[in-house]
Amino acid sequence: MISTQQVTLAFSQRFLFQDVSIKFLPGNCYGLIGANGAGKSTFLKILSGEIKPDRGEVIINPGARVAVLKQNHFEFEDCEVLRTVMMGNRELIHVMQEKEALYAKPDFSEEDGYRAGELEGRFADLGGYDAESQAAGMLESLGVPTLVHGLKMRELEAGMKVRVLLAQAIFGNPDVLLLDEPTNNLDIDSIMWLEEFLCEFKNTVVVVSHDRHFLDKVSTHIADLDFNQINLYTGNYSFWYEASQLALKQKADQNRKTEEKMKELKEFVARFSANASKSSQATSRKKLLDKLSIDEIKPSSRRYPHVHFVQEREAGRQLLEVKNLSASLDGKTLFKNFSLNVDKGEKIAFVGRDTHAASLLFAALAGEVPTDSGEFSWGVTTKRGYFPKDHGSFFAQELSLIEWLRQYASKPSEAEEEYLRGFLGKMLFSGPEVFKSSKVLSGGEKVRCLLSRLMLLQPNVLLLDEPTNHLDLESIMALNTGLKNYKGTLLMISQDRETVESIATRIIEITPKGIIDKAMSYGEYLEHPEIAELRRQMYS
Repeated sequence: MISTQQVTLAFSQRFLFQDVSIKFLPGNCYGLIGANGAGKSTFLKILSGEIKPDRGEVIINPGARVAVLKQNHFEFEDCEVLRTVMMGNRELIHVMQEKEALYAKPDFSEEDGYRAGELEGRFADLGGYDAESQAAGMLESLGVPTLVHGLKMRELEAGMKVRVLLAQAIFGNPDVLLLDEPTNNLDIDSIMWLEEFLCEFKNTVVVVSHDRHFLDKVSTHIADLDFNQINLYTGNYSFWYEASQLALKQKADQNRKTEEKMKELKEFVARFSANASKSSQATSRKKLLDKLSIDEIKPSSRRYPHVHFVQEREAGRQLLEVKNLSASLDGKTLFKNFSLNVDKGEKIAFVGRDTHAASLLFAALAGEVPTDSGEFSWGVTTKRGYFPKDHGSFFAQELSLIEWLRQYASKPSEAEEEYLRGFLGKMLFSGPEVFKSSKVLSGGEKVRCLLSRLMLLQPNVLLLDEPTNHLDLESIMALNTGLKNYKGTLLMISQDRETVESIATRIIEITPKGIIDKAMSYGEYLEHPEIAELRRQMYS
């Protein structure tokens, strides 16, 4: 167990937490949620001891081991990958180091022999004889192949380092596991493995994530950080969200009779429990759905953007034809002889363990990079809106947000300040915020600006490369709704499973050994046994 007592922390005279007292119990996984800037990551650092609160304390059971997903990706640069994972269990590493030092002594004494025996016993108790195979298995499951296990951490690319550090955090059965955005840089197979691992984990987990599907799968409770407090609710994220929206609706209508309110609440709980118990997304590994209650859920203070894409005009039926297209990056061919036909109204998701090839394809289709061979043609009636994964170049100039968005106006009427304010306002930039410099925006703010730009352009084809990156849960849900309602054609790369699953009607995966192209939902794609075997062969 890990708990806090009257924890208070303020930055620049603004309270993040005020007298927070909360208990996280073994056997449960707590999804810690809150708006951007609310202090979720800071609270995890307080729990881990990295940050000291202004007042109050963190209480951990004596002898309990707390494991944290490290954010410093350069901390273990000179360590071998496999050893880095095992360093998650510090006591095991200390025992190993003392053993190695003893056995390396040229004058090994009788006293050393006794001590070595003690260390061997402790080594066995800590699972030391299975430690390397356990660590290797975790790495393989997280997409880190055996051939790199002996390399130094500095030899790995950034995404692979994150996976190693995640394996380090979960290695050796810690008593308390603190995870900040653990699904970042993971492919769907690794995320699914992590979901199953956490569902079977017997100890305490506190996790921050912007992945709704992941939170729904692993969370037994939601810890809602709002109004400088943290409130606990039984159930997963979907339950908390729907309940909080209902609470907000009821607060806005104070004149309704109490009996009507209670009837609506009870009907909601019954409906949610029935749906979740049948769903593959049901979380509650402890069968906690029976205990769901929203009596205490408060309306949230969060604000949700409004994403609404409209088409300036409808496109013709034939949108895009790609014939035998090949392209390379830094001398490496990422896709070869790729062919594709896209019809009007299709919503296609490009998925896979490595989406670099799909990103290059999108950049080529948008005219941003050259291709090696082959050809493609867009229909003459198409108007494309491209959202690149790397969008730093859009914000190179020193412009106010109004001036930044005005660049993309195609008509004099669209350049009017009031008109532009409307698009920025939908993405939560209001009042004097519209005069903020575009060069000082956060990652999430830049994405919201780019979405404003796409709404202003009114394209009938959207090319979106990881549009949910840097967004908070509220913005991701708003984007999800906007894409669901979009009447145009969509080509999208995304690791956000809920977004892909709720929108895509066709799935394309570019693998090292060829292309998989199936007209079906993402859930059907992942659960289809023949496709699972085909994917295994494509990556073997």
